[in-house]
Amino acid sequence: MIEASSALVSRRSLIRNGLLFVTNCVWTPWAFGSALATSGSSNVDDSGRSWVIDNGLISRTVTFQPKVGLFTERLSDLSTRADYILPATIRMEMAQEFSFQCNNQACAGASPDFGLLNFHETVLPNGRSLIIELRHKALALDVSVVYTVYNGHAAIRKHLVLRNTAGAALHLSHLNIESIGVSIGPESEVTLLTQYGTIPREIFYTGRSEDAGLLVANGRTGAGIAIISEVPGYMKRTEVGGWDDPEHMRIGVLYDTDLMPFERTLASGEEFTTASVSLISYRNGDGFQDPHWRLPSYTAEVLMRRIDAQGPPWIYNTWEPFERGINHDTTLELIDAAGSMGMDIFTIDDGWQQEYGDNTVNLTSFPGGLRPIQEAVASRGMRLGLWIPVAAIGTSTQEYRNHPEWAATDQDGKPKTTWTAAGEKVVMCMATAYRDAAANRIIDAIDRFHLAYVKLDLTTIFNAYGEAPGCWAKGHDHRNWAESLNMIYEGISHMTGRIYEKYPDVLLDLTFELWGQKHVIDAGLLAAGDLDWMSNVDDSHPDSAGPLQARQLLYQRAASMPVESMLIGNIHAELPTIQESFATAIGSAPLLLGDLRKLSEADRRWYHEKIGWFKALRQKTRISESFFPLGSWLQPSSAAWDGFARMAHSGNGVVAVFRNKSQQAIATVQLPLMPAGKYLLHSIITNKDLGVFNKSDWARGVSIEFSGSHIVEVLEVISTS
Repeated sequence: MIEASSALVSRRSLIRNGLLFVTNCVWTPWAFGSALATSGSSNVDDSGRSWVIDNGLISRTVTFQPKVGLFTERLSDLSTRADYILPATIRMEMAQEFSFQCNNQACAGASPDFGLLNFHETVLPNGRSLIIELRHKALALDVSVVYTVYNGHAAIRKHLVLRNTAGAALHLSHLNIESIGVSIGPESEVTLLTQYGTIPREIFYTGRSEDAGLLVANGRTGAGIAIISEVPGYMKRTEVGGWDDPEHMRIGVLYDTDLMPFERTLASGEEFTTASVSLISYRNGDGFQDPHWRLPSYTAEVLMRRIDAQGPPWIYNTWEPFERGINHDTTLELIDAAGSMGMDIFTIDDGWQQEYGDNTVNLTSFPGGLRPIQEAVASRGMRLGLWIPVAAIGTSTQEYRNHPEWAATDQDGKPKTTWTAAGEKVVMCMATAYRDAAANRIIDAIDRFHLAYVKLDLTTIFNAYGEAPGCWAKGHDHRNWAESLNMIYEGISHMTGRIYEKYPDVLLDLTFELWGQKHVIDAGLLAAGDLDWMSNVDDSHPDSAGPLQARQLLYQRAASMPVESMLIGNIHAELPTIQESFATAIGSAPLLLGDLRKLSEADRRWYHEKIGWFKALRQKTRISESFFPLGSWLQPSSAAWDGFARMAHSGNGVVAVFRNKSQQAIATVQLPLMPAGKYLLHSIITNKDLGVFNKSDWARGVSIEFSGSHIVEVLEVISTS
C-alpha cells in the first residue's frame, strides 16, 4: 500500500462533481449528452483511453491500450489517501482484469486479442456505471465490463457480460471476474481474514463457498480491501496470492474450476451475465473508514433488495416444536399469542399442504382450509407466511406426472431423490422449464393465501446433508453435469425474478438447504432473494446451544454479510429465558419459534413492549450501518460474556450483552469507533438510565452491570449532543 501524493488530491478536486474522466473528455452529471455522442460510436479509434471511476471516496483508473488490452492502472481510497495500485507498480502478469477460457483458448482483458468497441455511462438512482465493450479479434465474442460506484460508499462493483455475436456455439470455463494485483505492503505486514472476514489465514489462500467476504490489509497501517463475491454458493472461488511477490498480492474472484466446475455454452446471439464482485477499501481503527462501519453500510444498502429501507419484520414460525403436526386449532391459539406479542408475520411451516409441490391444503389438519387462518392472522394485525418446497416434490403431483423429464438425474440416469420430513421426494432440475412451473406455483400461493413472506426450502443444487450435487440428465438446458451446477442457481434467480415481477413487496426467504450448505449465506443469495433461513440451531430445552450458537453464527458472518438478511432458526420464544431470546433475535432479522401458548400473559406483555420499542428504534435509527461483536464473540462460551452493538452514524443504536453462565457481575464494553459526542444509556431490561458517556469513555470501556438475576442487558444508546 502506497500513500497517495498531492497529485491525487488535485485530481480529486478536478472531478469532485463528476463520475468519470476520459482522456480528452470530461463527463459530469449534468453534461452527459455530448459525452454520449462521442462515446456512442462503434468505430472507436485505436488510440489508448483511460477512464476514472470515482465517487469522492474511491477511485479506479481503467486503461485500454491496443497492444496491451484493458487493465486497472490505479486503485485509490480518496478518504484515507491510500493507493493500492499505481501505474509505476503494476505487474501486468497479475493485472489481467478478467480471464476465462473460450473454446479452450485463453482469453484475458489485458491482452491484445481484444479491441475496444464502445464505452458509455449509465446513471443509476444511487450511483453510476461505466460499461466498456470489447470485441475479440478471432472469436465471435464480445465482452462488456461493467463498473459501478454508489453514492456514499467506498466500493466498486464489477461484472461481465459475455456475448456470442454469431456462428457456432462458444464454450466457456475457468471464468475469473476480477483479476488484479494490489500493493498492500510487504509480505511480512499483510494479513488476511477469511470465512466472512473473521478467521485469520495464511496469505496464500483459496476461498470456497464460505468465503463470501475476505479482508486483506496491512497489519501496520490498517489500510485494506474487502472482497465481496456474489458468485452463488458452491460455485464460489477466491484466490489470494501473497507469497510470490515482495510487494504485490494477486486477487482473483472466480467461478470454481475443480470441486464444482463452471462451464457454460453460448449459442449464437446468446449472452451470459456473470455474478458481481465488490472491492471495498477501508482502514482499520480509522473512524467511519473502519470495516465495522463501511461493510455493513454497503452490504445493507446496496446488496439487500429492500429490507434495509424499513427494517425487517418480526416473524414467528411454527416448525419447532410442532413440525408437520401443526393443525387448525393449535394454529389459532398460536396466532392469538403471536398477535399479543407484536409479531408482524405468522408463518405456517411444513404440514399445511397435502403434498410437496402442490398448493392443495391438508384438509385433515386444516378442515376449513386456510381461510379461517388468514382471517385470524389479519384480525391480530399480522400477515401470513408459508413454507413452500421449491424443487423437492412428490411424484403424485401434477407437475411431476406431466413432466417427469424435468427431474434431475444421477450418473446412472435415475431420477434424483432427497429425504425430507415427509419421506423421499424427487428433485426437479431448475435448469429446465420447471423453474417457470415453480414460479407459477409460488405466485399462485401468494395470490391465493395473500402471503407477505414465503420460506422457500429443500434441495435444489446440493443437499446440505450429503447427497450428490447437480444434474446428469440429457435434454435439459445444460449440456453436461458441470453446466448444470451454475444453471441451477440461475434457475433459482429466474424463479424469484418472476415472482418479484408479480409481487415486488413479498419477502422471499432462500434457506440454507435450498442454497445447499449448512449455515451458508452469501451475496449471491441476496441477489436472488430477501432473506436466508441460515441455520437450524437446537433450542428445544433450557440447556440447548440455541441462542449461544445462534450468536456465534451471527458474529462470524456479520463482518461481511448484512445481519438483517439472516433468519437464524430455531430460537424458542419461551426458552431459555425470554430476555435472552429477545436480545439474540434483535441482532439479526428477528425470528422466533416455540410453543407460544406456554408464555404467560405477563410474558406476552413483556414481549409486546420490547418488540414495540425495537420497531420504533429501527424505524428512526439506521442501526444497519454498523455491527460490532463484543466480549467472547469469536467463539461465545458459557464461561464468559459476549454481546454486540448495532449503531447508526449518528451514534444512536443498541447494545446487547449476555452474561451466559460466567457469573460475571459486570461487562466492560469498549467501542473506540463511536462518533464524538455524549450518549445516554437507557436499560430496556430495567427501564433505568445508566448515565451519560462520551467517546473517551467508550474507548476506555463502559461498565455495564447485570441487574439481579438478569443474565442479559439490552441498552438503547441515545445521542444527547
